[in-house]
Amino acid sequence: MPNTFGLNRTLGGAIGLIALLTVLSGGAVLLTRNQLQTANEALTHSGQVIRALDMFRAAMLNQETGLRGYLITGREGSLEPYRSGRPALDAAISRLRNLIGDDAERSSLLADAVAAARMWQADIGEAAIRRSADPATRAEAVDIEADGKGKAMFDTLRGKLSAIEALEERMQAMQNARVAQAERNESLALWGGTLLTLLICAGIGFAINRLIVRPLVRVMGFVERVGDGDLSGQLEAGTGGEVGRLAGTLNAMVSGLSDLARTNRTATLDLNAAAAEIRASAQEQAASVEQQFAAVQETAATVDEITHSGAQIAKRATEVIATAQATAQTSRQGLRAVSDTAKAMEAIREQAEAVAGNIVSLSEKTQTIGDIIETVNDISERTHLLALN
Repeated sequence: MPNTFGLNRTLGGAIGLIALLTVLSGGAVLLTRNQLQTANEALTHSGQVIRALDMFRAAMLNQETGLRGYLITGREGSLEPYRSGRPALDAAISRLRNLIGDDAERSSLLADAVAAARMWQADIGEAAIRRSADPATRAEAVDIEADGKGKAMFDTLRGKLSAIEALEERMQAMQNARVAQAERNESLALWGGTLLTLLICAGIGFAINRLIVRPLVRVMGFVERVGDGDLSGQLEAGTGGEVGRLAGTLNAMVSGLSDLARTNRTATLDLNAAAAEIRASAQEQAASVEQQFAAVQETAATVDEITHSGAQIAKRATEVIATAQATAQTSRQGLRAVSDTAKAMEAIREQAEAVAGNIVSLSEKTQTIGDIIETVNDISERTHLLALN
């Protein structure tokens, strides 16, 4: 038997190939999905950093606005933006440090911005507020705020914050590119995997139709023809595996059935010929028996006639005896006639016994012939049943 792939290996290989392609496609989609998630997380992080930078700027702007208002009006209420801006600045600095983490470049820029902000708070904001509280030094407080040092500090922290923002914007642009690439990769993996799966499924369907379905259809048609009694055809065993072995087995079975049918037909013909001969012999025996039976009937009629004649002879013998006294010669003649008649009757009796023996023998032969005819009829019925099968 050649080493061929069976149906279970073929179907198992097809299912395994589809499963492998599905796993690979799913892995590619999962990988691109992870890249997309990472890029989105980086974008979210950059957005949080930029919002924290805006909080930093807003807190410093509120402090500068509150300080200017206080210097212009001299009212304590004007310092409210300045006072609310200090904790907001601390919160923004803390959030930025948490968001930036161990990044050296961003940490250095943030440290410079925080240093400029703290210097402005100490040298400009707090100094101007202290001097502004005393009318004698109020003019100095205005000069401190109007001096270019505060603007330089603001320019420094704005520059550092803008540098951090520029880094985050470049990071966002890069992550947006990664997101777009990841989306393209994901779409390519999905569509490519789907297309390959469809192509493989189509190829597997074509292979199954060619290697399994079509041979099975041919086998079923061949089996139907065999079921209708056509034992003359042969099935082409062109494929391997179970279908090929099935075709070979069916061919061997049909060949055996054909040989058996020929043997049965020959045996049936022989049995029919023997039955015909036995039937002819039985008919001849029956005709002979009928002839012998007619002879027996004729013999019986003759015996009846002889018996009737004997009765008449006995009557005549009585008359002869009656008249014997008249003449002796007539008596002797009558005695001789009686003796001859008795001998004839004895001979007739022996012939009747012989005929009865022949009748018994013929009856036994007739019984034997009846048994033979019954056996022949039984054989004929079985032969007819075998021929039908």
